[in-house]
Amino acid sequence: MNPRTILKRAGLRADAIRPLAGGDIARVYRAGPYVVKTHAAPPPGMFPAEAEGLKALAAAGVRVPEVVWVGEEGLVLEYLPPGPPDWEGLAAMLATLHRTRRPRYGWPRPGYLGRFPLPAGEEEDWPGYFRSRRLLPLLEATWTALGGLAPRVERLVTGYTPPTEGPVLLHGDLWQGNLHMSAHGPALLDPSAWVGERGVDLAMMRLFGGFSKAFWAAYRERLPVPPEVEAALPYYQLYYLLAHVRFFGDGYLPAVRRVLEYYES
Repeated sequence: MNPRTILKRAGLRADAIRPLAGGDIARVYRAGPYVVKTHAAPPPGMFPAEAEGLKALAAAGVRVPEVVWVGEEGLVLEYLPPGPPDWEGLAAMLATLHRTRRPRYGWPRPGYLGRFPLPAGEEEDWPGYFRSRRLLPLLEATWTALGGLAPRVERLVTGYTPPTEGPVLLHGDLWQGNLHMSAHGPALLDPSAWVGERGVDLAMMRLFGGFSKAFWAAYRERLPVPPEVEAALPYYQLYYLLAHVRFFGDGYLPAVRRVLEYYES
């Protein structure tokens, strides 16, 4: 949908509109003091789920753009001017998020990882929740694309038991592209928010890199990462890799194979 139409529905106006970089799933525009996100055919509830995740992160003390307006057809956010890198600030913000315990795992309403639907539901059993509500739906959606890797992935998913530290609110899709160093400090964008083990966020941050050594040193100083959690990160990366196979194809199969070999060796 045209961003001007979104702004009109929101009761807002901006004279200059230009595309912004990014937007693998949605189209993103700068419109004066606003950022407008649209999609030609958004899955039902995708933009409301993103807005809910942003509000949950904000309530937890994470810097995010303010939600100005949301509808099924799009999202209007506050524009955050860019600023200098602040890895210490990011470490402090994430360590606070990741040490604040929640009652149970999951999310009360359906969500999305990209365009992939995530079912609603909450549980106290972390291994069972992550297996049944996160990995197995993605495995089913990618079984044909995985080819001979599919039975190996199934054995890992059903046979591995990840460690538990306790349920915390996750950004849920925390790669470098969803980090914005703003003039007010580090901010997180485009969440797929739900409550899980913090290793899920750490796994995505490690998967594609882009977070400096200064960040990791400052984060570990505030919230050390036990060896058993480190050992579970490739398993959690499988969640994101299967989603990438689903959306972007077999170029991600070698990375899936590396995860399997890590646990099969």
